[in-house]
Amino acid sequence: MIFGKHINRYYFKYAFWLLLGLASLIAVDYAQLMVPNLYQMVVNGMNEGIVEIDGVAHSFDMSFLLDKICLPMIVIIVLMVFGRFLWRICLFGSAIKVETDIRNSMFDHAKNLSRQYYQVHKVGDLMSLFTNDLETVQECFGSGVLMFFDALFLGGLSIIKMWQMNPVMTGFAMIPMVLLLAVSTLIGGYMMRKWEVRQQAFSRLSDFSQESFSGIAVIKAFVKEGKELWAFKALNKENEEANIAFTKASVLLRILVTLFVESVICVILGYGGYLVYTDVFNAGQLVEFIGYFTTIVWPIMAVSELIDLSSRGKASLKRISELLDAPVDVIDRDGVTDIGEVKGDIEFRNLSFRYPDGEFDALKNVSFKINAGENVGIVGKTGSGKTTLVDLILRTYNVPDGTLFIDGKDVNSVSIHSLREGCAYVPQDNFLFSDTITANIAFGVDGYDENTVSEAAVLADVDGNIREFSEGYSTVLGERGVTVSGGQKQRISIARALMRNSPILILDDSVSAVDTKTEKAILENLRNTRKGKTTLLIAHRISTIEKMDKILFVDDGTVAAVGTHAHLYETNSDYRKMVDLQKLEEEGAENNG
Repeated sequence: MIFGKHINRYYFKYAFWLLLGLASLIAVDYAQLMVPNLYQMVVNGMNEGIVEIDGVAHSFDMSFLLDKICLPMIVIIVLMVFGRFLWRICLFGSAIKVETDIRNSMFDHAKNLSRQYYQVHKVGDLMSLFTNDLETVQECFGSGVLMFFDALFLGGLSIIKMWQMNPVMTGFAMIPMVLLLAVSTLIGGYMMRKWEVRQQAFSRLSDFSQESFSGIAVIKAFVKEGKELWAFKALNKENEEANIAFTKASVLLRILVTLFVESVICVILGYGGYLVYTDVFNAGQLVEFIGYFTTIVWPIMAVSELIDLSSRGKASLKRISELLDAPVDVIDRDGVTDIGEVKGDIEFRNLSFRYPDGEFDALKNVSFKINAGENVGIVGKTGSGKTTLVDLILRTYNVPDGTLFIDGKDVNSVSIHSLREGCAYVPQDNFLFSDTITANIAFGVDGYDENTVSEAAVLADVDGNIREFSEGYSTVLGERGVTVSGGQKQRISIARALMRNSPILILDDSVSAVDTKTEKAILENLRNTRKGKTTLLIAHRISTIEKMDKILFVDDGTVAAVGTHAHLYETNSDYRKMVDLQKLEEEGAENNG
């Protein structure tokens, strides 16, 4: 069995099925313990010709064999078959339900965790929690309950039967069992530590595999297949050694179980044979006693299996608990209200921001205002803080009170859900799902039709490319959209954002992979279709944002200047230098072409 705050409640939630399964298990155990007595009657009947039952002697004939041996055995077999089927359905079925519930809880919690968590914890490690670790917990829940109560009831009833027949021989038989339990407990703690090491090695192997498969194009381009193979071999070897270390401990435990069990058999045969010789026992009673001990062997082995299983389950549950206990950093405060209909006013007031694991401020004393309906360009050097600005608008991270306002409302006073509902976002990585193009474009809306999807694609200037595919909008994209070009990924991502028709649209360097002609077409469509709505466009090319209503020039975490392109070019030397350098680069590229 396994216990912990994230699994204890399921013992109560599925108590009915667990109790029904345990009831059928006890019935099976009770029926199983009737078999040795039947063996005793058969042996005594064959040796003596008569069988004594409750002080009454019965002739061992065909009638007795059918009525007292065969018929009860048939009833016992039917009861055991039905009971074993029932407890498997109840106990193992409950374990699968628990696995499903915990997996849902894990995913529900994981989706609420901030970006910071995923920057620290790798995908491969997280996937091992949802697969390998969770399966171990499921096995420990179902098989653990079975082994614990089977060992308790079957073992307890067997010992009682043995004690009633001969307390001295029962005491001799239990001495090795007590030693086995003590040794198993010691080895169990060692196995738990080894299992945790094994799971960590498996996580590293999974993460490396996932990362290698995702970056296979880069690996091939740089001809680094050999290097990756050697790195994989090293991790695989580490995983192998961790598995071997755990297996050695597990095998040692099983060997000790066999050793102690066989030693008890020797005790029973030796001392039991003496009791038969001195007429304390007859042959049938010795067979019956051995039958009870044979029955108790499984509970004894179940204890060792339970220690083994619990060791693995505790280690896996600990890893799962670390995910479930991970704090949700970005959450609504008590008493927040929905923002209502978003107009698109955005204001930063002396905002300074540092990433949770940062050593310095990513934004410093930032102040500016964007009016509803304005088209605003954000430009600056790489790492200057452009993406951080828009991430804060989306409440991806927490911000200090009184520093960021949407429509005049502090973002900390409104619900995150309602705030994000008023925004559409095209991130830098242009993530696409392994689904149809239609599903990707319509991802952000609940109801849609094909005409609306194609209209958004037209505005993003990707409709023509999509229709060239053999399956058109029904084309299923590869993982992360690998089956389309970088420019097509960007435009499909833009179409997805345009489908929402949100009051605030944020494009983070979203036209960098398209040619100048396509860029102009997209920007023209945005100006024509988003009149009265706020649009923020992060770009590296000045040509992309020079016609915007307003430009924010970001430099080293500060908004160094705000104004039109012409105004900034005249008044800000750093901005003018950036513009002139880009012009020289473009002229050089044209001359070389």
